[in-house]
Amino acid sequence: MADVVILRGARLLDVDAGEILPDRQLLIGDGRVEAVLRAGDPVPDGARALDLAGLTILPGLIDTHSHLIGDMEFAGVPATTTSAAEEAMTGVRNARATIEAGFTSVRDVGTYRAFVDVALRNAIDAGWLPGPRMQCAGAYITSPGGGGEVTGLAHDITLPADLRFGVVRSPADARQRVRDLVAGGADLIKLIVTGAVLTRGTHPDVVELDEATVRAAVEEASAHGVFVAAHAHGAEGVKVAIRAGVRSVEHGSLIDDEGIALLADSGTFWVADIYDGDWIEEVGTRDGWPAETLEKNRQTTDAQRDGFRKAAAAGVKLAYGTDSGVYPHGLNARQLPYLVRYGMTTAEALRSATVVASELLGWGDRVGRLAPGYAADLIGVEGDPLADVGILSDVPIVMKAGMLVKDARRTSQGA
Repeated sequence: MADVVILRGARLLDVDAGEILPDRQLLIGDGRVEAVLRAGDPVPDGARALDLAGLTILPGLIDTHSHLIGDMEFAGVPATTTSAAEEAMTGVRNARATIEAGFTSVRDVGTYRAFVDVALRNAIDAGWLPGPRMQCAGAYITSPGGGGEVTGLAHDITLPADLRFGVVRSPADARQRVRDLVAGGADLIKLIVTGAVLTRGTHPDVVELDEATVRAAVEEASAHGVFVAAHAHGAEGVKVAIRAGVRSVEHGSLIDDEGIALLADSGTFWVADIYDGDWIEEVGTRDGWPAETLEKNRQTTDAQRDGFRKAAAAGVKLAYGTDSGVYPHGLNARQLPYLVRYGMTTAEALRSATVVASELLGWGDRVGRLAPGYAADLIGVEGDPLADVGILSDVPIVMKAGMLVKDARRTSQGA
């Protein structure tokens, strides 16, 4: 019975129903939920007890757009002043901050240095260091000089191969790069379909990978059993990505009504990082970022939020993703109130960061719910998240696979 734990005294948030169930006990064995019991129901002899009286427990949160590798992105030239080893060490730090914030799973959607994210994932899975469950893209697939390239360097500087691993020039290149990424351990493919806000010299509304190239990558990824995420800010880039069959559109800042209708009709997920613009405006203005970058941010921020409101009303699948790494890791829950401000109910926002996010990852049968057979990934908070989703920015209890990662209250019994 050493592996059996009973969580006592807590309220349970049923994210599917959007309701609080009082006085529940959660029976956990071998890292999974075995049963949800009522107070007073019998429990196995010898089970270790963890008293969570006064807390509400809910599934561990999921961030479907994270960048754990490297220091924070900024309006400069990334990944050229640090080694691959240093990049990996930043990942260790960022992984800890992320899971301690209550995000027990992430989809890591790209790193400039190829496969450092895969090494981090493998180290976490081996138990060498704390961190969330990870899906990794391995590197960005991008056009030469595109939104996933390291730009802004003098023309006579030659970058190492791991910083240009995903550069493609044709559909055939894209197919080969997908094969290379999967062989290197990638769980998904990340395409940079349009320019980016923070990449110098690129424009968010410009299509950088044409539909034939995107479609070739999607077909090759499907053959290998992995999904494709498409970075696409501009309205046409969004539509290119959806028509080519990607699993998710990332950002979608300048999406139009046609694009929203395509999302709804196709069932394509949209991951909209609707908090980032405020951080970039504040920090970029304070630190003197280039006027070009700040203007791109202003052009995309309000437009993205307007599109998000329309998409929420249209029933688009909106999965929670923050672009953490643009702003500090550990603040991943800061975006949740923005989802409510721009068109979701609190219950919908919570589903976006749990069951909808797990569906996007293809993990809908293993994480995102507290039900028998699911991983015992959970958080405990004081108060009612349905009344104030903002309380998830302060998470005293975090558990992954039935093991306490964080207990700020220090009230565990028998553990």
